[in-house]
Amino acid sequence: MAQKPITPGFRTFLLIWFGQLISLTGTGLTGFSLGVWVYQRTGSVTQFALIALATTLPGILFSPIAGALVDRWDRRWAMFLSDAGASMCTLSMCLLLFAGQLQVWEIYFAMSISSTITAFQWPAYSAATTLLVPKEHLGRASGMVQIADAVAQIGSPAIAGVMMGIFPIFTILLVDYITYLFALVTLLITRFPKPEVTAESTARKGSLLREAVFGWSYIIARPGLLGLLLYFAVNNFTTGFAQVLFTPLVLSFSTPAVLGLIMSAGGIGFLVGSLVMSIWGGPRQRILGILGFNLLQGLTLLGAGIPPRVVIYIVAVFFFFLGQPLINGCSQAIWQVKTAPDVQGRVFAMRRMIAWSSIPFAYLLAGPLADHVFEPLLIQGGPLADSLGRIIGIGPGRGIGLFFIIMGILVLATTVGFYLYPPLRRVEVELPDSIPNKTLSQ
Repeated sequence: MAQKPITPGFRTFLLIWFGQLISLTGTGLTGFSLGVWVYQRTGSVTQFALIALATTLPGILFSPIAGALVDRWDRRWAMFLSDAGASMCTLSMCLLLFAGQLQVWEIYFAMSISSTITAFQWPAYSAATTLLVPKEHLGRASGMVQIADAVAQIGSPAIAGVMMGIFPIFTILLVDYITYLFALVTLLITRFPKPEVTAESTARKGSLLREAVFGWSYIIARPGLLGLLLYFAVNNFTTGFAQVLFTPLVLSFSTPAVLGLIMSAGGIGFLVGSLVMSIWGGPRQRILGILGFNLLQGLTLLGAGIPPRVVIYIVAVFFFFLGQPLINGCSQAIWQVKTAPDVQGRVFAMRRMIAWSSIPFAYLLAGPLADHVFEPLLIQGGPLADSLGRIIGIGPGRGIGLFFIIMGILVLATTVGFYLYPPLRRVEVELPDSIPNKTLSQ
């Protein structure tokens, strides 16, 4: 079959994507270096974890308002103002570090402001992609976005680690600021097409609050999309526990160097999955791709709970992260095709808020559940030491291993349960497409 030519819109997407790739890498440098800086000065895991909370929670809470504003504004300028605002937060921390005046609470404050500002970024970027990329290539475009995340995830910690041994930390934040400028230039030299206005969007025009709530009304009117959203919220809650507890699980039997090796395998898996998605575009029935690769993730969580073996953990983490960009890419393509372009800002922002709302709860519950519920079950003389302990072992980390096994079972069970829900299983068939076969003219 002849290769389809690259459209002007897709060329614009490639330029924007490259600018965001450079910016994401710079942001990863700042995230890594500030985390190490805080931990070295406080010795507190709690204060270290609060950085992650400060960078996620404000953006989640502000998402519906941001989405409504994105649909009112030009998507290019929404991305530009988001990147510009985040760059100023980075620059302010850079200047405070240079003056030797930066305090930990100021990092939380700056990251919270940055999180709120960047709430505009994702819905604007996603909605702009729908306008620029032909429908048949949306899966590949989603894969490319995942590649940018993977490159930043793999490269940023290594680069930041080397830079911290050579340069003062404010230099790293200055590099991040420069990468923001690069992304801003790519936005200035491009143009985005305007979406066609649908009757449903016009009928829901009104106050900002009403338009923010519109995203929820749009979703619940489409049971297939609602089912997909709730499925991701449940799975994000489960995998949120895994994100927090995997480090103490590995360190319970091995060293930080081994942990780094295992996490590198995860980064490689994420990159491979992203490349596969960008080339393949996902299966014809994308919902089956989502559910199938989630089953794979459930099995990897089960594997992480068995008696610890480094090789098994490397394989499990590789395949867990291999499936992530394929799951996200298939989901993103479904939402882009089934949601009218002129309301995607509102709908995608509400979608992200609900899907991610379960993650902070997992972050908050993971430590107490591990320390006070699961670990005591499998210590020497614990309630399960003479039964389940004979199979998965006893001692430090084995209670967390049991927690991983339970999470794996939950992922498998919820995947099967949601598959049995017809509106979700048939969402691509029963819900009509909201975008044409060809990208809009520019």
